[in-house]
Amino acid sequence: MKICHLITRLIIGGAQENTVLTCKGLVERGHEVTLVAGPETGPEGSLWDQAGDAGCEIIRLDSLCRAVRPLRDRQAMRDLKHLFVKLRPDVVHTHSSKAGILGRFAASAAHVPTIVHTIHGMSFNRTQPRMTRLLYCTLERWAGTRTTAFVTVADAMIDQAVDARLAPRERFTTIRSGIDTDRFCPCSKSRLELRQAWGVAKDEIVVGTIARLFDNKGYEEILEAMPRAVERKPRLKFVWIGDGPRRGQYERELERMGLRDRVNVIGLVKPDEVARLLRGFDLLVHASRWEGLPRAVVQALLCEVPAISFDLDGAPEVVVSNVTGLLVPTGNTSALSEAIVTLSSDATCRAMLGNEGRKRCLATFGWHKMVEEIEELYERLRPSS
Repeated sequence: MKICHLITRLIIGGAQENTVLTCKGLVERGHEVTLVAGPETGPEGSLWDQAGDAGCEIIRLDSLCRAVRPLRDRQAMRDLKHLFVKLRPDVVHTHSSKAGILGRFAASAAHVPTIVHTIHGMSFNRTQPRMTRLLYCTLERWAGTRTTAFVTVADAMIDQAVDARLAPRERFTTIRSGIDTDRFCPCSKSRLELRQAWGVAKDEIVVGTIARLFDNKGYEEILEAMPRAVERKPRLKFVWIGDGPRRGQYERELERMGLRDRVNVIGLVKPDEVARLLRGFDLLVHASRWEGLPRAVVQALLCEVPAISFDLDGAPEVVVSNVTGLLVPTGNTSALSEAIVTLSSDATCRAMLGNEGRKRCLATFGWHKMVEEIEELYERLRPSS
């Protein structure tokens, strides 16, 4: 098949890694694949080099940008329509909010026979102002009328999309976001080296977080939970992997709280480095206020690091309380603090949860499995000749 994948930006992120791996896998399976993305990157870093190694044709669409700009967006939709007419793909598969909306309208106007959209996380969510949510919901409903099928990375996304009346339930399929599982594995040597480099003593517990240092990523909740946890478990240390516009603000807050010397802010790292750094954690705290399915949690579990997460969106599909980690009520920082204390107090429990988490994620999140399921979906949707 001739397949075109479209995403707004190739930054370092779960949706982008998913898309690049999908393109790579489809090329390996003999398909003619084109990947289209806007030129913007960001503080998260870029995946353009990885996309270049995927074996597909790559097109940078200069008119496609992340911000809402009506004139430029209209030009982007025209450019996409002309591109689809020229390429004549059997399938256009869109990702992310902006590319998902413009791309599906353009593909429909170009009479592409099969149009698929992946929901990595809802474009309208609880963190947005009411009018913003209403606008995105309306646009998604319109785009839904031009969508042959939807892929979601979590079952929770199907329920939310159907409740929002984006499309009937039968048009949705859950396909877990694929990860290069070979890269994520425990290693005692790496663990020791990392903890020595971080200045962590043998009897200290490392609580890790992987997220952009920005609003709604959970750092406000983590900062609120930390003093209570540290008071009860003085041997706690924290490692934050990520960067963003709120870094200075969070570091000043740590100073004010007298906790700055307990937190190692690693900053932005390359995707390949995340797997190595995870091996130094004892547990992962993922406190994001909205999610599709938390990719950082899956990566941690593959390294046998149990996870604590708020009970929202797709998180309960990987964080199963007392099986792979602990779930706490959304936004409840007292419960978050208690969960940190509970897991940091029991090494045997952490090992059991991490081991079970790795087994489950190896069976579910391999990227070759994801590509196979996506290819099967395309085949089912393919119009009969």
